[in-house]
Amino acid sequence: MNSKVDGTLMDTVKTLAAEIKEFKLSSILTPVFMIFEVVVEMLIPLLMSRIIDRGITQGSMQAIVKNGTLMLLCALLGLAAGVLSGVFGSRASTGFARNLRAKMYRNIQTYSFANIDRFTPSGLVTRLTTDVTNVQNAYMMILRMFVRAPFSMIVAMVMAFIINARIAMIYLVAVCGLAVVLVVLMLRTTKYFRMVFKKYDALNESVEENVSSIRVVKAYVREDYEKTKFVKAAENICGLFMKAERNMILVQPVMMGTVYTVIMLISWAGAHMIVGGSLTTGELMSLLTYCMNILMSLMMMAMVFVMVTMSAASAQRIAEVINEESSLKNPENPVFEIADGSIDFEDADFAYKADSRESVLKDVTLHIRSGETVGIIGGTGSAKSSLVNLISRLYDVKEGCVKVGGRDVRDYDLDTLRNNVAVVLQQNVLFSGTILENLRWGKKDATVEECRKACSMACADEFIERFPDGYDTVLTQGGTNLSGGQKQRLCIARALLKDPKILILDDSTSAVDTATDAKIRAAMAKAKPGMTKIIITQRIISVENADRVIVMDNGRVNGFDTPEKLLETNEIYRDVYETQKSGGGDFDMAETAGSAAEAGEGGER
Repeated sequence: MNSKVDGTLMDTVKTLAAEIKEFKLSSILTPVFMIFEVVVEMLIPLLMSRIIDRGITQGSMQAIVKNGTLMLLCALLGLAAGVLSGVFGSRASTGFARNLRAKMYRNIQTYSFANIDRFTPSGLVTRLTTDVTNVQNAYMMILRMFVRAPFSMIVAMVMAFIINARIAMIYLVAVCGLAVVLVVLMLRTTKYFRMVFKKYDALNESVEENVSSIRVVKAYVREDYEKTKFVKAAENICGLFMKAERNMILVQPVMMGTVYTVIMLISWAGAHMIVGGSLTTGELMSLLTYCMNILMSLMMMAMVFVMVTMSAASAQRIAEVINEESSLKNPENPVFEIADGSIDFEDADFAYKADSRESVLKDVTLHIRSGETVGIIGGTGSAKSSLVNLISRLYDVKEGCVKVGGRDVRDYDLDTLRNNVAVVLQQNVLFSGTILENLRWGKKDATVEECRKACSMACADEFIERFPDGYDTVLTQGGTNLSGGQKQRLCIARALLKDPKILILDDSTSAVDTATDAKIRAAMAKAKPGMTKIIITQRIISVENADRVIVMDNGRVNGFDTPEKLLETNEIYRDVYETQKSGGGDFDMAETAGSAAEAGEGGER
């Protein structure tokens, strides 16, 4: 193993070991009690030989009672030590797993959008569940079996050599030979376990997509396709496990064959030595017991080796999530006050990947006054959403800067900035719980009256009041028991509850009819006159009453002026206006202006 791999392994161990925390004492006591259990168990065969040699053979009831009592005491002490080892081991391993999940989950909450882009949702779910469970099981085996097996084997070997060195050599030869065979089998097995966890991600992704999009699956009658995809992912995992098990299944016959061979050799050699007077019957019984202890310990070590190797891939995946540092950090002396809702872009360039040659946004320079209502229109892939994501610092610019309230967004405390910039994204996300609980995501201590007022501005009160339970209506996960337009209006109300200096509506009224859209805009203009409002839309009607409109084309600002002036001077805006006013409906301006907006990295997010 090269130094780079060694370094990675050590870094992973160091990262995970830091999460043992308050369970260090339990982690220490577990092997201590396990070692004590092994010691007293190793005394039992010795006491048994004394019962045979000094009690039964010589007809001494006193020796039988004395050594029998000691055997009973050792058994009780071993039982107590085993129970305590199990209790402390369970506490340590489950607590360790809890800390790992908590650490991962907390760190995920700090991720920027750029960090989240590195991990798929299904991959994160696998790491939080299956991978942590594997590490938990491996940790339990390390604390108990990894201590018990080698210690038991060493003590049994020492006791065997004390009783009779010549017969103990049979043990030693058998153990060395069996160890070589087991290592070969384990190495062949573990390569399959390393491959399994990547397949788990594909399986979880299939399940997640199917469950969350079940309505689309049924609408397009794609149940058979989804079943086939799931079965294929499951069969990939099954196939790898079967390959691993085919190697593992050889361990048992090899192990048992070695055990029986050693027993026959010991019995044959021991019988000759008993006849010759150099070995007693009790000692032979002890040697046979130690034989079983040694070989079973070797078997346990092999199982631990498999489990630890299998969990090594899981450990590395967990460490990746824990060690991932957010690409967005608070400055050393953050600013906690935002003067107003003014927004400035100064020669801003942006790309989703730092090493990307092609920028998504190029040379963007804008000045938006506080309290303005600004529309943003542009074709698919023109980077409208990418532009507004920079305002609340969901991403950082590659070059140039973005200012809010006259200061670079990188100077602000992140929580302060995002509490003053409310964003209603394209994807309307609601959580399981009541309508009131979802609204209070915008303001956790909002009164019912404040929630009603926000819902009134977002035109959500009209459908909420029709529900039998009103604001206490329970929403399913994702708000699937609401229509698209209802979800959009609830999300707008939730954002308004924050009372932000800047409100960004990212195509968030696309599922609302034009009359309701107009009512929402009129209500916000009246109730929040000092709030800067940015409206991303494909509808000209949604921005024709805006103070100014930004026209985006292939990551650049093609025009920025009042709707009236743009109608005179901007070809893209005029073409879309005429198309929609003549009954053409929403229009993809990338096609209207003949833009060569690139898909993928250059596409709109």
